Amino acid sequence: MATIYGTGVNWPSMTQLGKNEQFDLQVARDQITNHSDVFQFGINNSVPATPGTIWNNATTYAFPASASVMTVSSTSATDKGTPTASTGARTVSIRGLDASYSVISETVTLNGQTAVSTVNSYLRINGMEVLTAGSGNTAVGTIFIGTGTVTTGTPANVYGQITIGYNNSTTAIFTVPAGYTAFVSSYAFTSAYASATPVACSGFFIAYTGSIPVIEASARMNSGNAFDRHFDTPLVVLEKTDIEMKCAASTGSVALMTGEMHIMLIANDTNTVF
Repeated sequence: MATIYGTGVNWPSMTQLGKNEQFDLQVARDQITNHSDVFQFGINNSVPATPGTIWNNATTYAFPASASVMTVSSTSATDKGTPTASTGARTVSIRGLDASYSVISETVTLNGQTAVSTVNSYLRINGMEVLTAGSGNTAVGTIFIGTGTVTTGTPANVYGQITIGYNNSTTAIFTVPAGYTAFVSSYAFTSAYASATPVACSGFFIAYTGSIPVIEASARMNSGNAFDRHFDTPLVVLEKTDIEMKCAASTGSVALMTGEMHIMLIANDTNTVF
């Protein structure tokens, strides 16, 4: 996600360098004040028969009830910052929101299966990424962030994870920070199947009104196909709203699906009513 920065009241969405300068490119280059480009994607390798979160975990995602210090750990003792001879992941960046839904982030040095506490207290986790690694250039184990008792590197309550080989959290979840509005320009689902017979797959794009999930859009396809939707007018999602992509299949655990969303974050204009 691009850096959110700048001060003021009204942020005009106009190009700065001429008619031929692509606006989206300017946002990605941090040339448009208080605009930020977000691309969020997730993978579910075992799609359930009932709608489940698109992320690399066998459970349905549960948002934290309150902000708290979390721990970061790996299922492998090789993922650690010291000694420097370690071949696995060494440091991980955490992006999230605090109790007021303000953007916070930090870098955590791993210590294998031993839990390392975060400096910040997180209400939401919007992403994780391996920043540095040893000669293997990737994590050896699955890296988790969460709360509760950590057993061989896995916390009791998981709020984010980096699966082996990805170096990035593959979670189709995003929470809109305080003071910003999200404009969703597109989303997509892809599907595949492990069985000989294709199965029917469904994708759901959900925004939460408080704790109430509202299906804003959905998709239907047979496994082995994809669905891509571009909104003529971006879907507006207000500050402090959780966005989640879910999936389901007519036969559980034989299909896999991915979900991705493209979001423009724009600082709220206090004179604008959505």
